[in-house]
Amino acid sequence: MKKLISAVLAGSMAMSLAACGGSAASSQAPAASGPASAASAASAASSGGFDALEPVELVLADSAAKGAAGQLFDEAFAAKVEEITGGQLTIDLHTNGDLGNDVDILRQMQSGDIDLVGCQIAPMVSFIPELAVFDLPMVFAKYDGDTIDKVLNGEDSAVRQTLNAAYETADLHLLGFLQNATYRLTTSNTDLQTLADFKGLQIRTMENANHMAFWTAIGAQPTPLAWAEVYFALQSGTITAEENASDTVKGANLNEVQKYLANTNHILYCNQLCINNDKFQSLDPAYQAALQQAANEAMDEMRPQLKNIDETNQAELEKGGMTVITYDDAFFDEVLNLDGVKALYASIDESIGGLGTQLQEGLANA
Repeated sequence: MKKLISAVLAGSMAMSLAACGGSAASSQAPAASGPASAASAASAASSGGFDALEPVELVLADSAAKGAAGQLFDEAFAAKVEEITGGQLTIDLHTNGDLGNDVDILRQMQSGDIDLVGCQIAPMVSFIPELAVFDLPMVFAKYDGDTIDKVLNGEDSAVRQTLNAAYETADLHLLGFLQNATYRLTTSNTDLQTLADFKGLQIRTMENANHMAFWTAIGAQPTPLAWAEVYFALQSGTITAEENASDTVKGANLNEVQKYLANTNHILYCNQLCINNDKFQSLDPAYQAALQQAANEAMDEMRPQLKNIDETNQAELEKGGMTVITYDDAFFDEVLNLDGVKALYASIDESIGGLGTQLQEGLANA
């Protein structure tokens, strides 16, 4: 059965990739393999399986905190690759920043020193400008995970096709986006009950110009800082706040140095998984299909867990001494109506050729 599944997936993957072409927002991504590759993938999977192929080991790196959803996703993916291929294709997994921070490992992947990277979206923007569409503040906030998934991972999604092409341009191949309508939150030693409370907030952000522009627009003072330095910076008072998903906050024990957990829901908590495209193209089509199958299965397993992880972590952080703050729609409307936030929306959309508008239309029509 596993051989049959691999054959079908190999064929369907090659056909879906062959259907892609062009790079404009309304175009599809370039084909990664043609009909001949599909045939060879089906043949490899059905006549002797992966045993007939040379063993291959790929290096996958992430910088996610211990126990974070991104790390669990990468671990599940690695296990499934080995399971699907009977151990012929294996993943040498380096987690928790073992090979460097996000920018470090992304550069290493582009140079071919690392094969795959799992990480959040923000650090990818400097490599793939179109991913700035994720920086639109609160753009996903009113949609459920299934709706968002159709737009980000659906085979017929114009947004996904545009992003596939953008990854190809950066010599990367996208395997998938993991999310389930959970968000980056704000931790602070200031009681952030109203928008006015954010004024002057010294907040650590990732090194992402759009994120920093958002915090500036609402009156805060954003400071990029390496993740390894954040705990001690908060402890010493060098910064007084940071923003992250609840699993990262919990994994880093930030409840020890932060008093408040505010559900600002400003950015979708989304992890992506990609591979150096030259490496991907060098693999046998059966291995290519196995990687995609493993990514799909890992996402299917992880997505239902994301809500539970978020809720559980927030409850544990509250139990650990943090005060949880939630906001009504009036707060989000107030933020979105700020001139600086409106200007940021317009600037991002223009810089990515209208992909922001395409995303909003895709979500509304999904």
